[in-house]
Amino acid sequence: MERKKSNLTWGVLLIAMGILFLIANFSRVGMETLWPIFPLAVGIGFWIGYFNDRKNFGLLMPGSILVVVSLLFFYCNFNDWSPMEELWPVFILAPAAGFVAMYFGGPRDQGLLIPAGILTAVGLIFLFVSSGLGDYWPVFLILAGILLIVLWGRPVVKGEGEEGTSD
Repeated sequence: MERKKSNLTWGVLLIAMGILFLIANFSRVGMETLWPIFPLAVGIGFWIGYFNDRKNFGLLMPGSILVVVSLLFFYCNFNDWSPMEELWPVFILAPAAGFVAMYFGGPRDQGLLIPAGILTAVGLIFLFVSSGLGDYWPVFLILAGILLIVLWGRPVVKGEGEEGTSD
């Protein structure tokens, strides 16, 4: 059964690469535009590796990083590379996506959410500032305060049979 999955994966990969090269040969879109397909394919390959054996949830980190960064490169290739001046924080958000994928694909280790949250916050702040909206950064403080107030009122579940309390 394992060999059939491997053959299917490689077969699909070869078909996709053949289609890509045909598109590059017979259209105005060449490899100078389509090159992000290679890191994207590697990222998807990591994801496929995870879905073939869900114990290897560590494969979700490099897969997620490669997919997010490849999509950014596709965007820049098909538009213009000048937005990279504002979009560079995506390189900070890519590992955040990896940590979130590992959290949901793995044993739900709460420790993975800490770096995910930090990287997401830093990436979004830099994205916000680099987009020219830097004067509005205090909005993040306001939203964080609202989030804390909302979470403060929620009951904490201590265990089965015990009633949660709120302070």
